[in-house]
Amino acid sequence: MKVYLMYRDRDFDPGCAPPPNAMELIQDLELSTLFDAMAMGDPFLLEVARKAVLTSLKDEPEILYRQHVLRDCLDHSSTLRELYGLAVETIENKKKHWWGFAGRSPDSILYSARELMDMFAASLKKLRKIADDHAQEFQSEGFSRFFSMLERELDDDYLSKIGEHLQELKFRHGVLISAGLGTGNKGTGYTLRKPRDRGRGWFRRVFAKPSGYTYCISDRDEAGARALADLRARGMNFVADALARSADHILGFFQALRTELAFYAACVNLHERLAAKGEPVSFPVPFPSGARVHSFTGLYDVCLTLTLEQRVVGNDLNADGKDLAIITGANRGGKSTFLRSIGVAQLLMQCGLFAPAEAFSSNICQGLFTHYKREEDNSMKSGKFDEELGRMSDIADNATPQALVLFNESFAATNEREGSEIAGQITRALLEKRIKVFYVTHLYEFAGRFCEQKPENAIFLRAEREKGGERTFRIVEGEPETTSYGQDLYDTIFGEERWENKSAQ
Repeated sequence: MKVYLMYRDRDFDPGCAPPPNAMELIQDLELSTLFDAMAMGDPFLLEVARKAVLTSLKDEPEILYRQHVLRDCLDHSSTLRELYGLAVETIENKKKHWWGFAGRSPDSILYSARELMDMFAASLKKLRKIADDHAQEFQSEGFSRFFSMLERELDDDYLSKIGEHLQELKFRHGVLISAGLGTGNKGTGYTLRKPRDRGRGWFRRVFAKPSGYTYCISDRDEAGARALADLRARGMNFVADALARSADHILGFFQALRTELAFYAACVNLHERLAAKGEPVSFPVPFPSGARVHSFTGLYDVCLTLTLEQRVVGNDLNADGKDLAIITGANRGGKSTFLRSIGVAQLLMQCGLFAPAEAFSSNICQGLFTHYKREEDNSMKSGKFDEELGRMSDIADNATPQALVLFNESFAATNEREGSEIAGQITRALLEKRIKVFYVTHLYEFAGRFCEQKPENAIFLRAEREKGGERTFRIVEGEPETTSYGQDLYDTIFGEERWENKSAQ
């Protein structure tokens, strides 16, 4: 039995390796806030959400397949949680009553496996009952196939036979084992047989003509008892192994079911948090990686809104056909927040989730990379500029065509002229490799040079500032300006009157 709720052709691998820049993405995009909101205090949900979000899907059909399953989960969250709860309960019950097969006798393995299968059979019946009650409510390909599989493979006849076989394996009337004599009169071909008296009444069994010889072992014959136990173990070894493998197979199914449902349960948790705040969400429209699409309405930073009581400002953008977006403007005007919203929305789209926006569409990127400014290295092993170049080297080694790179105040650790020259050369090299770039910067010389050339594949954005210096936290189209309005911050911190008094003196 397969789950196939996260992929059309395979189960999700919880042991998959994260991208090499996973820690940078978590730090720069503040993804820990997102993961905590998805997990709601559940360590297992946290781990699954973390791996699934960072493991991006690479083509449109995969993304749409997962989106459709998620729509079903959002529409029927109670059924989702019932299924998830059953999977968790089954696995936890196994942990309480089972210590593994390794190093144990065939007799004890058979007993333990039979008890485990008894518990699994009860869970399979509950699973089939949920499918019977709710299958018709789900519309996605993933859930339709999943419920059809349960109906087909867990029919009444199959569940009834499981019960019959488990009763037989209790061997209430002893065991029947056949064997032969091999070289040196050693026993060979030990085989457990079905009892021949099955279905015969007690009268016929008592008065039936014996078909073999009988040998009784004395109660005090310890050596004989050990020999008999050895014969029994040899005969039951194959059956014990087969039953143990069956138990492992069913356990693997419930583990896969728990893992994949955990992802969708985490998504529902996030959706409920955002809905409670009145924040909009929408299912994004993915485009092939070779296209150049990036447009949205009301896009906001989901990690920021999860830390605030009030709603946050959303932004609109149409950057279709663009490879480069350079964002400049007022200090503390929302540029970094806007950049983070771009990165998080891209990750959410590519793991099949909804986007934190009224509408969102983007081409799939073959890798997402961030290059954000860092604080000074406390160990003093290198300067800030050396560290920036080192991280840029790692990105250059791993980025492939159709990737997306987000720069935030990069290469500002040196002077304006050198920083602008380095930023310009790196940006041009990335564009030549068909890598999309979003760049937040205060380097006017860098931004101004690109603006003067007026390339068709570039768009220039600016943090909006009202005449009085107020920040709207909206990002609008606009050419770079020579100032970042640091005077506004000075006036806010020190006060305009103090500045005026200082000037008068």
